[in-house]
Amino acid sequence: METFDAINKRASVREYLNKPVPKDMLEKLVDAGRRAPTARAVEPWEFIVVTERRTLDELGGMISTGLFLKQATACVVVFCNDTKYYLEDGSAATENILLAATDLGLGTCWIAGDKKEYCEAVARFLGVPPHMKLISLISVGWASKDVKQRKHRQVKDVLHWEKF
Repeated sequence: METFDAINKRASVREYLNKPVPKDMLEKLVDAGRRAPTARAVEPWEFIVVTERRTLDELGGMISTGLFLKQATACVVVFCNDTKYYLEDGSAATENILLAATDLGLGTCWIAGDKKEYCEAVARFLGVPPHMKLISLISVGWASKDVKQRKHRQVKDVLHWEKF
């Protein structure tokens, strides 16, 4: 798949088939995440891949906006060391994972982490050191139905040349 195809096809998927994602595919997602751009070449990220059903169910129960995580067969959790640009770096890694998943034919949904009320609970549950920040949880699986593309604003409506 070409880069722009993956960008155009990427969509948030919240309904999954009960079919596991192969380990090598999950490793490819993390590999894509670790290759993201990073301020000052810090690479502050750490990735936790969750595939155990009980752990996915518990995570889904902790996250008010991510109950659908209970349907996913995997989750990639992105944490970053508390550096100056942790949120930017972790978000770039998250987007790389989303695009790589689309390229592999997987469905994903970005579940917010930073600044959410469940951050500390998720970190404790996963045994993450307290100095790290939760950036995102990415539900991963095989979409259970055709993914509908949402409408995006037109380029002409968002593009400004030289000044706003």
